[in-house]
Amino acid sequence: MAGMLDGVDKRTQLVGENRLELLLFRLAGSQLFGINVFKVQEVIRCPRLTSVPNSKLVVKGIANMRGRTIPVIDLGLAVGGPPMEQQEGSYVIIADYNRTIQGFMVNGVERIVNMNWEEILPPPKGSGTNSYMTAVTRVDDKLVEIIDVEKILSEVVGTVDTISEEIIEGGSAVSEASILVADDSSVARRQIKRTLDQLGISSTLVNDGKEALDVLKDWAAEDPDIARHLTMVISDVEMPNMDGYTLTTEIRRDPLLKDLYVILHTSLSGIFNQTMVEKVGADKFIPKFNADELAQAVLDAVEHQDKAQAAR
Repeated sequence: MAGMLDGVDKRTQLVGENRLELLLFRLAGSQLFGINVFKVQEVIRCPRLTSVPNSKLVVKGIANMRGRTIPVIDLGLAVGGPPMEQQEGSYVIIADYNRTIQGFMVNGVERIVNMNWEEILPPPKGSGTNSYMTAVTRVDDKLVEIIDVEKILSEVVGTVDTISEEIIEGGSAVSEASILVADDSSVARRQIKRTLDQLGISSTLVNDGKEALDVLKDWAAEDPDIARHLTMVISDVEMPNMDGYTLTTEIRRDPLLKDLYVILHTSLSGIFNQTMVEKVGADKFIPKFNADELAQAVLDAVEHQDKAQAAR
């Protein structure tokens, strides 16, 4: 199984090409699910787990691996399905999300497939706000559901989206600032909006990179000096239709958009690096989710943009 994850360096070549690799797996039943390989550190047979008193029901226990203590979550139970019947014979996907390492217990692991983000589509409109799907696709004519892991972790671990008073008091005037936010996770969008609201910054929220690019082009068509009205773009990396890497690349290619300030805000915290930021031309990368860090980055960018506008 470890051999499936060899060659991560080669996978970095997908950056900016609107492509990704999905690790396909199953929970209960025959339904296929997928997770971005970039977030996967390894896949192992489920080790012996130690139960944790008073933990959430979905946390099956903790595993001690290479000097680290890793919580293991029953992924099927976390998305509202039946619990894993047998721990023996199951697999654990060790993944890096939002600055933390956790294991996701699954029933079986299939294979890795290389795909274009244009093939990754938003979930059906009828799936509702309680759905744990963040996207869907098809592989060999079979439906693959991509789970909103950020939603699961927010329910299991929780997040703090209140900005500290020191940052709010230390921020400069931002009443004229406006930010476009692109993220396919409803939880992430709410977290970012909550942060911006506390700073008094207006925001426009969209669900993916293509929608963001369409909005930007429409705004630029109305007023070519779009930077006067839009302070920056905050974009997730993993999104249906068009990922954040490609969105940033397209922004830099467009004469009317190329000077926009772009922050990539992503749960790819363990693997994403400055080389990738430079490759696509983003101004800054922030791993999810720390309200103070995001707020400070936004305030710094607003100050930078104010100085740039004053110098024009």
